[in-house]
Amino acid sequence: MRLLYRTWRLMLLLLLVAEIGRAQIEPRPTELPDAPVAKMDSAQQTRSNSLQSTIEILGRRSVFFPDLAASKGPLRVKQKFELFADESVAPSRFISSAFGAGISQARDTLPAYGQEIGGYGKRFGALMATEASSSFFGTFVLASALHDDPRYFVMLHGRPGRRIGYALSRTFVTRTDAGTAGVNWPRLIGPLLAEGLANSYLPANEQTAGKTMQRYGWRIGYNAASNVLKEYWPTIFRSLRLTRIAPGSKQDSGAPTPAVVPAPKP
Repeated sequence: MRLLYRTWRLMLLLLLVAEIGRAQIEPRPTELPDAPVAKMDSAQQTRSNSLQSTIEILGRRSVFFPDLAASKGPLRVKQKFELFADESVAPSRFISSAFGAGISQARDTLPAYGQEIGGYGKRFGALMATEASSSFFGTFVLASALHDDPRYFVMLHGRPGRRIGYALSRTFVTRTDAGTAGVNWPRLIGPLLAEGLANSYLPANEQTAGKTMQRYGWRIGYNAASNVLKEYWPTIFRSLRLTRIAPGSKQDSGAPTPAVVPAPKP
């Protein structure tokens, strides 16, 4: 419970930074219009400008979160395999595995690995392997077989409660290759298959059905929290003044014109 509390406290801090950054980057009118403009049209224009300024960094695939959608069209089977490969070596994957291994080391949740540096390496390797197999099953195998889109489509606008609710719902709802909404079987079954496979290299006391389901539950919770971070990642990225190295930003003279990616209806 203490770990869960700390995780949510960190998430709330990141969301606060995102909201402050979004308020700072909202365009402000510098002069009056030549003719009166209806309030509704003005509000829609402001939201459209804000959405455009935020989506600029999604003109190309994100390096930190490769599964952030940067185009509207469906992915081919080959592209889903490439997305799985990108996810397996993404910085977010290394950071989350390193953080999780540190927590596991501190709590000694896998005592068979020991407490020395070698034990930390084993925990880190196990987490990386399980994450990679989860992406293999979910992003590539199941998404290809079920014709689902494994990417995350950001909403980018709306109140925090609505955006967080949308992000959490993406754990159970996904976008199909046809553009419709469907059950997110790849993200629900993929982690379960990965945890079952993990029993082949985890210590013997972790290979029970109860332990497997416990790890599966934690992984589903982690994926839900990760979706919230992905939802706010464009704003966080921009508020941290990283736009100079942001793919698809204005400073990237060779970047193509970014496409606005509509979020699927929850």
